[in-house]
Amino acid sequence: MIEINTKKFSELTLNELYEILQLRSEVFVVEQNCVYQDIDFKDQKALHVIGQKNDKIIAYTRIFKPGDYFKEASIGRVVVAKNERKFGYGHIIMDYSIKAINSFFNENIIKISAQKYLKEFYESHNFIQVGKEYLEDDIPHIAMVKF
Repeated sequence: MIEINTKKFSELTLNELYEILQLRSEVFVVEQNCVYQDIDFKDQKALHVIGQKNDKIIAYTRIFKPGDYFKEASIGRVVVAKNERKFGYGHIIMDYSIKAINSFFNENIIKISAQKYLKEFYESHNFIQVGKEYLEDDIPHIAMVKF
């Protein structure tokens, strides 16, 4: 079973930060074969939603209050370790992240920049596409909002 916690950047241990960056790099850089600047100085503003299983970080998102990333509250860097995806942890951590935005920021409207191939995944969490497809780091993306 997955255990989920939310932490400010200053509350992360060095090992947690290292595991988060390793997981993000493993999926977004290596698996997706995409060279991009993951370390973007936005982690310091975010709340970090960390999913652990057997004391290892296997799922993660970062959430932002309105104005820190988009005008609306937002969720980003949604990631689940490849060998853990079959258990539905992506849905669990998204549900938790949506609830965390509501409880920490008292917000219901959430905007994300979603990889296009995950459109149905995000639609299952009541996000709808707004605007046209665009390229971000050479990967097709769409803006989506949950009202």
